[in-house]
Formats: sequence, structure tokens, C-alpha cells
Amino acid sequence: MILWCYLMVVFTDPGSVPENWRHDAEDSRDPGSSSEEQGSAPRYCSRCQNGKPPRSHHCSVCNRCVLKMDHHCIWVVNCVGARNYKYFLLFLVYTFAETVLDTLVLLPNFIEFFQDESRHSSSPGDIAILFLAFVLNLAFALSLLCFIGMHTSLVTSNTTSIEVYERKKSVSWKYDLGWRRNLEQVFGTKKLFWFVPLYSTDDVHNIPAIRGLEFPTRSDAIV
Repeated sequence: MILWCYLMVVFTDPGSVPENWRHDAEDSRDPGSSSEEQGSAPRYCSRCQNGKPPRSHHCSVCNRCVLKMDHHCIWVVNCVGARNYKYFLLFLVYTFAETVLDTLVLLPNFIEFFQDESRHSSSPGDIAILFLAFVLNLAFALSLLCFIGMHTSLVTSNTTSIEVYERKKSVSWKYDLGWRRNLEQVFGTKKLFWFVPLYSTDDVHNIPAIRGLEFPTRSDAIV
């Protein structure tokens, strides 16, 4: 599962803006409407020379705009965006589970390190290596736990890492649809697909957020 999710994150396009993209409602907007009514996000990228969908951002590493960009991850050599964010989260979860399992398996060797030498079942060199492996796995598991905790908070509030500051400035976050619907915006509505790096055909067609060009918003949002 770790390998499958990792490969999906690496080789799945996070989402690029179609050439000459324009919002469907752009032409129908009242030219005299306020910026709050039209939305505060920029609608044009001067570097890409193209329209800029909501929640998209320009990645200086990829040199293009990425749909619902979260961040550029050096570990997967790819941007994490609308179309591979689920795979990235699953990769974190399964890697965390694997490191926790490794830590538990190595725990007896860690305890043995502090026992009297006469009670050691392995050579001093092997015990030292296993001790180091335990410490590294524990440290990695704890760091992943913090990272998963952060992204859990982001997913349940329908926010990206880039949008955190913007959300703090708003009275009510316009993309926050409630934690259940927020989860469905990332993982889909088919619960059986939540734990694998795949989407059902119905979800791909029925949830615009997965495609990354349009996102439902709250009608009572206050900027």
C-alpha cells in the first residue's frame, strides 16, 4: 500500500489549468459588483498568461499553476494538489502505520540494550544497530503523527496548507461545508475507496472538487 500510494502521488498530475481557461460565470458577472462578490482569489496568472481557477496557485518549481495546490513535495518530486492529495494523505497514513509496526517489533531489542551484557541474546554490534533503528523509527513515527494531525485538521476544515493564513483572516471559511462533506471533497463519497489510491467513476464525475476546477462554497460565508 505504501508503494502503491507513493507511485500514485509521484505519477499523478495534481491538476493543471486548461489553456485559455475562464470561469463559467465570469461573463455573466455584473461589472459593477464588488471584489467580495466576485471572490478574492486572483483570476489571472501573469506568469502562465492564463486564467486562474479558484484555489489554484503558481508553483515556482513546476513553473505552472496547480489546481488546489497544497505544497510542492520534494520527497515525491511533484506538487500535491487536487488530483493527488488523497494519495498523498494515504501515503502518510500507511507509512506511519509501517513505522509504528517497526517500532513495536524493535521494542524488545531497545529494552535489551539497557540490560546486563550477560543477558544479551545478540552481539553488541547487532544490539547497537537495532537500538539505532528503534530510535530512528520512533522519531520518524512521531514526526509523521504530527504531519498527519496537521493535514487531518486541514482536510476536516477543507483548507490547503497555502490557504491557512487566508482562512484565519475570514470570519467563516467559505469552503468549509462541515467535516463530513469536507472529507468527501477529498476522499469521495464511496467509503470503500477511502483507503485505496483510487476514485470511483461516479465520484470523479459528480464531485467537481476532485477535478479541481470548481468548488462548492457556503452561502453564509463571511470574508
